[in-house]
Amino acid sequence: MLRGLVTALRTLSILPVPGRGAQEMASSLPWFAVAGCILGLILYGVALLADLAMAGAWPQGTASAVLIGGVVLTRGLHLDGLADCADGFYGAWDRKRALAIMKDPHIGTFGVAALVLVLLVRWVALARLAASGLAFWIVGAYIVSRLAMVELAVWLPYARPEGGTGAAFVQGAPPAHGLWALASAGILIVGGFGAAGAAALAAGWAIAAMIGLYARRRVGGVTGDVLGACCEIVETAVLILAAAFAARLPGWGGLLHSMG
Repeated sequence: MLRGLVTALRTLSILPVPGRGAQEMASSLPWFAVAGCILGLILYGVALLADLAMAGAWPQGTASAVLIGGVVLTRGLHLDGLADCADGFYGAWDRKRALAIMKDPHIGTFGVAALVLVLLVRWVALARLAASGLAFWIVGAYIVSRLAMVELAVWLPYARPEGGTGAAFVQGAPPAHGLWALASAGILIVGGFGAAGAAALAAGWAIAAMIGLYARRRVGGVTGDVLGACCEIVETAVLILAAAFAARLPGWGGLLHSMG
């Protein structure tokens, strides 16, 4: 059963996880939220170490350390999907051309703009969270964003008839995988963040649903790039919501804050 977790961690990060992986890539989907939690905890550790090294006096430096650490930890895989989707969705009017652009390894103007904007907004949110002592919301953002990919993979068809890098995760993934991932994400984020975690989970799910509907209309479903783009957008959105409300509203601290 843990083979799915091994495959999820190997897929979502550079971690050299020992053990045998799942025989089918889709079998890792129920573990994506758990894998996200593990990766988020690693980056939360990076934030704590950076904050300690800087004596808590430079939250922008802490934010930079987390941002760089996240790119390294995930190989920038989902950022690549974000750039490809931006180029394809905004650089073409028809489905066939959009899919062709997304498959092109070169990056265009829309892709560069999307990367700059998402990373800039995320850095601002991380700096705010670090300054407020709420960097643990990195964990919440990783849980919700990795769940978002599962929901799209389970409920939407694969957009390329010829297959592609994400086809193994999307094709044949039963609804039960999405339900298990949602249940595990709910337990993790509500247990760690309370009612605020439930609100973040609902917001992330809603954003993922909108992305899925747009992708279904534009290209007929999802691809690996769409899943990656969804992950990046939802992660950034949760961090922004936490930065905007966590420092001011009661209950946004959660269990992790009370333990800190």
